[in-house]
Amino acid sequence: MEFVKYQGLGNDFILIDCVKIKIDGLNALGKKLCDRHFGIGADGLIAVFPSASADYKIRIINSDGTEPEMCGNGIRCAMRFVFDYIKPQRKLTFETLAGPIKTELLAENLVKVDMGAPKLTAAQIPLNISDSDGRAVDIPVKLEGGKIKGTGVSMGNPHFVIFVEDIKKTDVAKTGKEVENNTAFPQKTNVEFVQVITPSRLCMKVWERGVGITLACGTGACASLVAGVLNNKTERLALVELDGGQLTVEWPDDGASVFMTGPATEVFSGVFKE
Repeated sequence: MEFVKYQGLGNDFILIDCVKIKIDGLNALGKKLCDRHFGIGADGLIAVFPSASADYKIRIINSDGTEPEMCGNGIRCAMRFVFDYIKPQRKLTFETLAGPIKTELLAENLVKVDMGAPKLTAAQIPLNISDSDGRAVDIPVKLEGGKIKGTGVSMGNPHFVIFVEDIKKTDVAKTGKEVENNTAFPQKTNVEFVQVITPSRLCMKVWERGVGITLACGTGACASLVAGVLNNKTERLALVELDGGQLTVEWPDDGASVFMTGPATEVFSGVFKE
């Protein structure tokens, strides 16, 4: 089976072309291929299919075999993969479990993505607790050692954004895992830890649902900016710094789409012998 590996800010994915070939058992295959010791090694597998409602359809499989609704870094890599190996078209719409996602390939490997409007009610995220208007802005979640406050946002997948004073002193693994699996989140959740450097510059670390700590998370960066605006901590256009690099994120108005711009780079290609 031919594959190409791409990375977006160190968040790495195995891309396969299912336009030309049929592959069954994608969830099990994704878990196998993503294994960093016995497989190719990646945070996720992305398969590109034909679509009746968009240019292409993608399915994303996490390294544990689960299937998320959406992945911001992954969608940029999918755009670059299609441009490089299937069809050299600079604007593409992808069918995803989170709905249609529009992408545009800019200069120097940068991909701009219309991530759609964030969903902000607790029912949409989903989250079992909310404030008086049905949202989840700066709400407490009970943990073993007490409570932690955060803001719930869905970017097609659930996020809980926690603002911290010093991100270097934050135990991302311990707290992230506990929040991800908290009963307040019926579908579990991605967890972002965000330090506001300035209103237009954020530093973020992420614990991804079904994966763990990763170098970057595109939907998480978008959710972090939205949460920053909702908590009056940030401007609507900001640079988000992650361990793997930087993303530019913009949320022009309430109810508007969130736009994310960042790189997608090919790492290597090959043939996996099963």
